[in-house]
Amino acid sequence: MNGPSKSELVNFILGSDYEDTREDEELIHMLLQKSIAANTNKTKKNLSFGTRLSDKLAQVAGSWAFIVLFCLALISWIVLNALFLTHPYDPYPFILLNLILSCIAAIQAPIIMMSQNRQDEKDRMRAENDYKVNLKSEIIVEDLHEKLDQILRTQERILAMAKMRESRKGSPAENETQKKD
Repeated sequence: MNGPSKSELVNFILGSDYEDTREDEELIHMLLQKSIAANTNKTKKNLSFGTRLSDKLAQVAGSWAFIVLFCLALISWIVLNALFLTHPYDPYPFILLNLILSCIAAIQAPIIMMSQNRQDEKDRMRAENDYKVNLKSEIIVEDLHEKLDQILRTQERILAMAKMRESRKGSPAENETQKKD
């Protein structure tokens, strides 16, 4: 089973519907003229405040520094309330600590998910861009190979014709014909 035609691939890459009657050479020139690579990295000024905040939160919450500091804060809370305070504000079983951790998790998880969803969208855009660029390169390289093959065939024909002429010059019948002239 054959894949899509060259014109279908060019239409996909260029994101338009050109006529299928165009010559291959014209399609290749269209590909060469149009830049396919796109910058998939949006600048921070294009992002909303909420998006920048979710990205920053995901960046901070996913770091070792955050994990170490969070563990130190939890250990400090437990040691302070269990050992040092005569009237602890959150005695064992640390119900207030559990409530705070649950609230943090309930707020932090959807914000991190928003950041991951946006990152997935960027990855999809990047993958599609890479696919189009690779497809364009493949079509152009294939066209170059066809042109090189055509040049080689032409050179072989020219060489064969030159050998035939050379062999005719050396044949006795031709030499007699040339002497008569």
